[in-house]
Amino acid sequence: MFVVVVLFIKTVVLRVSVCMNRRVLLQNGLSFATLSLIGKRSPADKLTSRPNVLLLMSDQHKRNCMGAYGDPVAHTPNLDALARKSVRFTDAYCANPVCTPSRASLMTGLYSHHHEAQDNTRAYSDKHKTLAHHFNAAGYSTALIGKMHWVDAQTHGFDYRLEFNDWFQYLGPKTAIYADELGRPNSGSGQPEIDDLWRESGDPWKDVRHKDEREGAVHVGKVSLLEEKDHFDSFVARESVRFLRQHQREDGPFFLVTSFLKPHDPFMPAQRFADMYKAEDMKLPDSWGKADLASLPREVVQSIKYNGPTPELRDEARAKQHMAYYYANLAQMDDCVGQVLQALRETGHDRDTIIAYTSDHGEMLGDLGLWQKFEFYEGSCGVPLLIHVPGGASGVVSTPLSQVSLSATLTELCNVRQVQPNDGQSFAALVRNPQASIHVGPVFAEYALNTPRAKYMVREGNWKYTFWEHDREELYNLKTDPAELHNVAAHPRCREDVKRLKATLFAWHRPASV
Repeated sequence: MFVVVVLFIKTVVLRVSVCMNRRVLLQNGLSFATLSLIGKRSPADKLTSRPNVLLLMSDQHKRNCMGAYGDPVAHTPNLDALARKSVRFTDAYCANPVCTPSRASLMTGLYSHHHEAQDNTRAYSDKHKTLAHHFNAAGYSTALIGKMHWVDAQTHGFDYRLEFNDWFQYLGPKTAIYADELGRPNSGSGQPEIDDLWRESGDPWKDVRHKDEREGAVHVGKVSLLEEKDHFDSFVARESVRFLRQHQREDGPFFLVTSFLKPHDPFMPAQRFADMYKAEDMKLPDSWGKADLASLPREVVQSIKYNGPTPELRDEARAKQHMAYYYANLAQMDDCVGQVLQALRETGHDRDTIIAYTSDHGEMLGDLGLWQKFEFYEGSCGVPLLIHVPGGASGVVSTPLSQVSLSATLTELCNVRQVQPNDGQSFAALVRNPQASIHVGPVFAEYALNTPRAKYMVREGNWKYTFWEHDREELYNLKTDPAELHNVAAHPRCREDVKRLKATLFAWHRPASV
């Protein structure tokens, strides 16, 4: 009985008591080793001298769809304002262009072949320590509010978590509206949040949802029937603001991840954001309809021709409608970012908080006639990345780098010890001085490991090379061909480039089939 009571108290402390001072926990008999899970720090360390960290995340944000990145269509005033006082990275990449594997790499600093989460249904072991473990061990209060797509019930090092299931508790009966809009089970959009929950008993919303006119799994887009205040992103913003207002300086530093769903589907924004865009005003990408299908892998050709999730996008008018709702989703997410940043200023936390913004992967948004993610093209694998250090540098960095290194970078900026192994290489020197000349090595990414669709990418200099285990290679020179219209992998003059890049890729990770 005693053990049961202690476990119950610990759960309540870790899940509910956001601002309880850790010294109080120690007085109540919980060891620092239990709290930190990994390692210890000297009592002489002054935790208050360490900066807070606010990691803002979105889902499926195409890198160049932001005013700060030169997009005149995107309405992103809050991210643009953050970019002006940040170091903005123009060539950052995710480690895997799909939700769960990408987020696993971001949080652990490990590539997909080093953790188990290689698709959106598989979790990774708690033996892989996350950013939350590192900051927790240094005495930080750690909180996750929003989406992380763990696909399991592990806390992964966080003291405090509010995610989709907490939002569904808030929505109550209105969850049925969201189930209708989503249209099908999809852990990427939170139903179910934990993938195993519906495996035995099946989808509880089956035969309850109202069918709509969509041809595939993802709706082209329309105005949401949920009130703006009831959207997941509004919930995440509101609860993040609550965390910031409740957290006091004497509680020590915090590591807060505020993670939004938008602009990811469903493409159903609140009315005031939908009103910002008209389908007829959208311009299809310059590469629309220009892909050389004869030079591309079969899977890419099939996606261009058929686009299974949203077949309607073969029609240009529907494609423009889809783009309008994507931009509206993006504008709504940006508005929620603004609410959190405003609270950071009002509470005075902005004076000692490092702010980072990124997304788990991009969105093709019609480039080459492609939609969604899953590819290594810039629209899909490229991610926005902003890092602001109070009183620190601002500027633009064009050095290609991987999101897998964000863990090593944030911990170095905060002088927090990081448990090994870690595949990332800190680029904190570039955050401190955007003009610094440092070598961070080639950028790697991978997708669909241990399947017939497996592929691997390396970006080095101007070249991007993709090795498909069961399909044709791709090679693009991003300086002369930024739209990636010309696959020159088979060109005789590029034979040595292919050989060199393949050797670099295989030295990093050699596929089992090779």
